[in-house]
Amino acid sequence: MKKIFTLSLVFIVATFAAQGQSAKVVADKILAIVGDRIILYSDIQNTISDAIRNGNQVPDNAQCVLMEQALISKVLMLQAEKDSLPVSDEEIEADLDNRIRKYINAYGTQEALEEIAGKSIYQIKEDARETVREQKLAEAMQRKIVENVHITPNEAKIFFEKLPKDSLPFFESELEIGQIVFYPKGNRDLEKFVMDELLNYKKQVEMKLTTFEQLAQRFSEDPGSKDRGGEYQVNRNDKTWDPNFLAACFRLKNIGDMIGPIKSKFGYHLIQLVQRIGDDAVVRHILRTTPVTDVEVKAAMAKADTVRSKIIAGSLSFAAAATRYTEDDQAKFSGPYFLGRDGAPYVTIDLLDKDLVAMLDKLKPGEYSQPTVFEENGKKGVRIVHYKSRSEPHRLNMKDDFSRISTMALEEKKQMTLEKWMKDKVPTYYIMIDDEIKTCTDLTKWIGEKQKAF
Repeated sequence: MKKIFTLSLVFIVATFAAQGQSAKVVADKILAIVGDRIILYSDIQNTISDAIRNGNQVPDNAQCVLMEQALISKVLMLQAEKDSLPVSDEEIEADLDNRIRKYINAYGTQEALEEIAGKSIYQIKEDARETVREQKLAEAMQRKIVENVHITPNEAKIFFEKLPKDSLPFFESELEIGQIVFYPKGNRDLEKFVMDELLNYKKQVEMKLTTFEQLAQRFSEDPGSKDRGGEYQVNRNDKTWDPNFLAACFRLKNIGDMIGPIKSKFGYHLIQLVQRIGDDAVVRHILRTTPVTDVEVKAAMAKADTVRSKIIAGSLSFAAAATRYTEDDQAKFSGPYFLGRDGAPYVTIDLLDKDLVAMLDKLKPGEYSQPTVFEENGKKGVRIVHYKSRSEPHRLNMKDDFSRISTMALEEKKQMTLEKWMKDKVPTYYIMIDDEIKTCTDLTKWIGEKQKAF
């Protein structure tokens, strides 16, 4: 079934041009009117151009597809306004910041983005603010429409039986693998040694004996930024950063100022401000971790062994133990089991690290590993692994893939619910469509007594 309700309005910077080409001015026109909102020719064409620049494949009927999505989005947005669905200024600002960061990463620097757009970051955000607000409202309305849609086991069975048997997808062997992680804690003497080292780096920069960038390239233990002198672009509202690290970045006011040592979940940081514009900043940092000795590793092993004993005795489930004890931040939110590319708790063996793959040779499905030392990004840890299950290579079937089939059936049911809602709501809105797009056959449903061409 064609999914026309996937809201994927692209962040439009109207003056963007393909790299190496100058911007061309296109005579604009109104292609459609929905209520008191308009859809412009430039909205559609800029979205297509943006997709091409990003290397995406654009179908021949892209204009028709985007027009239908835009019309649907306008109806959803207008209904959201009628229903007074909440969309906060903070949500909009955070979305704008995320999109700006995406473009800065694509073009290399903030200066390059501003040069290509012909606008400042502030102007780009202001020009896109209303578009993002409308998108957020449409998404909120879409969630409201389907929030009470559920699927029963019988509905999942009926859905599966309707699938063409000669085109069922084939799956390689998949595993359910979970882990509970414990990180050894460094002792106080070594922590003080690391902090003193960072203070020494700070003094060297202040005395102009070297640069912060050079020290980061030599001594930082952050592999993600070491080669570029410890540099990162951060935003005050981006919750993916460690809160202590982020707060320290925005205590810096003047270019060149330094702060540290600052403790985060990764270790200790010395941070220098490179650039600051409102809630966005460019910083450099040097990360140093506290060395872990055999004494600390043994302590973590003992703690892990105690937790494993509770799991084996049945006094604590693996999931409950993970919730209570794991020090893996991601697992605290998504659960202890590894997720596959589709977000399901099943993975193919190529997604596991080599040490974990080696452990599986000594385990059978259903078993728990002994506490085992591992290393990730230079950081030592101890983990208990649960080898929950392993499927054989197979075609999609109810026995092995009930969870996956239920998800597919639920998505179809949501789609049908959205289509019915649109069918009922579209006639209540004033919609006019330009003659130029009357050739889009899928748009004929929009042209009724209140939906006329102009």
